[in-house]
Amino acid sequence: MNSVARPAPQAGATRKLTTRVLCLGNELLADDSLGSVVAEHLRQFVPPEVEVISTPEAGFHLLDYVLHVQRLVVVDSVITGTAVPGTIYALHENELQAVPGGSPHYVGLYETLALARVLGLPVAEEVFFFAVEAADCSTLGGEMDPGVLAAIPTLINMVRDMVNARAERSMMKKQSAA
Repeated sequence: MNSVARPAPQAGATRKLTTRVLCLGNELLADDSLGSVVAEHLRQFVPPEVEVISTPEAGFHLLDYVLHVQRLVVVDSVITGTAVPGTIYALHENELQAVPGGSPHYVGLYETLALARVLGLPVAEEVFFFAVEAADCSTLGGEMDPGVLAAIPTLINMVRDMVNARAERSMMKKQSAA
């Protein structure tokens, strides 16, 4: 059940992709469905050079999604047990610390990014994470926690503002270079 949405390329046109928003999570699993919901809303607001992908995949299956793009913005749910459900975390990749022990996904996105870099693959130059504290990411058909649900509009605005601001700066750089 992969809901990847990629615009069809126009004949003879090459789309310059600068930013990819990768929304992770399984739409069938309670709070884990956050990524799917956010992706559906974001697609209405992003400029053409931003791609929004929603996928339940994990580990090395994410490798293709972290390549061939300047910026990667990841949206996911997380259970840390240190905050109330709905708390939004916004972190640059260099602010993350590797978690000792295995990922609940066996190989996580962090390990996938590290492997891509070691192999010299064209991984995103800048990676930013938006995560929302969840209460339940495993109940099949479960309802989203009210706190997580309430955080969605704020999260959408944060991601939208980030990608739009970066797109504007990129456009201004191109205009000043001309």
